[in-house]
Amino acid sequence: MYLVKVPNIIRRLTSKYIHWQIKTDEKVLYYTFDDGPIPGLTPKILEILESYNAKATFFMVGDNIRKHPEIYEQVKEAGHATGNHSYNHIKGWSNSNFSYYKNIIQASKEHKTNLLRPPYGQISYRQSKVLARRFNIILWTVLSGDYDKSTSPEKCLSNIINSAKSGSIIVMHDNIKAEANVLFALEESLKYYSGLGYSFKSLSELNE
Repeated sequence: MYLVKVPNIIRRLTSKYIHWQIKTDEKVLYYTFDDGPIPGLTPKILEILESYNAKATFFMVGDNIRKHPEIYEQVKEAGHATGNHSYNHIKGWSNSNFSYYKNIIQASKEHKTNLLRPPYGQISYRQSKVLARRFNIILWTVLSGDYDKSTSPEKCLSNIINSAKSGSIIVMHDNIKAEANVLFALEESLKYYSGLGYSFKSLSELNE
């Protein structure tokens, strides 16, 4: 069970330290991908993005960068932004603050970025206050649900096109369990929004 869109009340209560969407007057969407880089899948995602002249942001697990540095470089060379997704994909709510900060700083040794997405979206108020001194903390406007094995590719697509609008930050995943869903929903949603005149940008303006 998951919420495709986070209720406005939650966004308002946490907006001091967390970015949920981007304010813009342009017809632009911000696709993001969590958990990679992953051999086979991440390069396929890059191919789809390139075919629509789309830029995105990849929130990468530090240990996966260590294992697959060549894919990390491929993402960077294609002009996409990257963000910190911890070193071992740990949960902020079930780890001590010290362990959580240490894991995120360890991931920072694998790549330099000012963007952070907490795994599972789990981060306490205190953790967000501390980490906001160093990072722009990015959550999301729309959760595609591509990681849910009980969700079909068509459902993931409808989650996106029924909810995303200008400035939306969309979460997808480059991990193996999401493969069928993400490849279908990414291509079809890019096709749909391209037809409506949208462009697709990375969060590079926050990564400075």
